[in-house]
Amino acid sequence: MKLLEDRILEDGIVLPGNVLKVNQFLNHQIDPELMYAIGKEFARLYNEEKITKILTIEASGIAPAIMTGLILHVPVLFARKQKSVTMQNALFTAEVYSYTKKTKNRVAVDQKFLHKTDRVLIIDDFLANGQAVNGLLNICEQAQAEVVGVGIAIEKSFQDGARLIKDRGVRLESLARIASFDDNQVRFVGGKGLEE
Repeated sequence: MKLLEDRILEDGIVLPGNVLKVNQFLNHQIDPELMYAIGKEFARLYNEEKITKILTIEASGIAPAIMTGLILHVPVLFARKQKSVTMQNALFTAEVYSYTKKTKNRVAVDQKFLHKTDRVLIIDDFLANGQAVNGLLNICEQAQAEVVGVGIAIEKSFQDGARLIKDRGVRLESLARIASFDDNQVRFVGGKGLEE
């Protein structure tokens, strides 16, 4: 998705440890027009899948997930990282390790919102090592819900996440695929990259 790639090149900052900082438009301050364009693209890619629910993980996946749900006219469900007083019993849970934050979280979805009749599209902002998506796939397995695909805004193709998802037989669509951060510059799969 050229619009997203251009925005990464314009505003993204490569940090040590293969981290891409995109807090200006994706995961701290959110550009609603860009999120709407991302939602339209996911809706186009998965339009034929008869999706009944979109599943994401809090917090950064919520914006692209909501825009996709708005366009597809389906509910958006997010796995919570912190237990709430309103979420005590009947939960689907999975453990998710964040390499960026160096923390392990137990994420949960209330069982009343995810069913074996659901056709689920998983949406997230980033895919690196695949731990968040893997946790969401595990939650869907517990619910016996069918996962029709995974939509990722930014994929770090040089890390293991994409392979892990594909090895599970799940369709993956990533809108911006980063090949490397060589010399602290973003290089996309297909050759486009930031030149200083």
